[in-house]
Amino acid sequence: MMHFGNNIKLLRKRRRISQEDLSAELNIKRSSLSGYELGNSEPNFETLLRFSMFFKVSIDKLLKLNLRQVSEVYLAQLEQGVDIDITGGKLRVLATTVNSENVENIELVHVKAKAGYTTGYGDPDFIKVLPTFHLPFLDRNKKFRTFQISGDSMPPVSDKSWVTGEYVQNWRTLKDGYPYIVVTEDEGVVFKLVYDQLDKNQTLLLCSTNPMYEPYEININEVHEIWKFVNFISSELPEPNLSRDKLNSSLLNMQKEIREIKNTLRTDN
Repeated sequence: MMHFGNNIKLLRKRRRISQEDLSAELNIKRSSLSGYELGNSEPNFETLLRFSMFFKVSIDKLLKLNLRQVSEVYLAQLEQGVDIDITGGKLRVLATTVNSENVENIELVHVKAKAGYTTGYGDPDFIKVLPTFHLPFLDRNKKFRTFQISGDSMPPVSDKSWVTGEYVQNWRTLKDGYPYIVVTEDEGVVFKLVYDQLDKNQTLLLCSTNPMYEPYEININEVHEIWKFVNFISSELPEPNLSRDKLNSSLLNMQKEIREIKNTLRTDN
């Protein structure tokens, strides 16, 4: 059963409970418990359920997750009964809408609807009243949603821009430094550069492209949804890249000077 034996041995020792006491607690033979920990025998489903309820860890994690390799913070949360789904192994039910041809819509979450979205994101009745549209160049096999962004923390995406994101099922696929729309318990809907700190302390580090805004951490158990940035629509033209403009100007001046030197050389000859 993959990691089961090592996992229950680890959890038992962390609780400072002997094999004799644990076997009595679970109403199983001590020799059976010893066999499970050594990997010499396998428990039936009823016994697995007893271990799961006692340690407050899902059967799936007891069997498949090597608890010796997870962070202390994550392991402590598991022991407290906080079983956060990071990989998307437990199907996240996403409320969505389709058109008359059964093609997924792209729902629009405007600024006024963002506050309600934090609680209504999983409510089909809330989602179905949102405006919808389609972008023909996007993959029809993926789910997209568009959010109106407020504030100036993420230039060149300006205030009131519409940012489209692709739904992220497995949060282990997050790319450090890439922009995501994160739907959170307390912060609401935020658009930030995300850095994965799940193994370190079960948080995400959220950063802005505007240096005036300080980075901050958010615990993963406060996150409802994550959407990977795809594109944005804005009525404002982004500010010119001054450093690039200066470089182009320098190149033009250099080319002009080279032409003048060449002309001077021809004249002298």
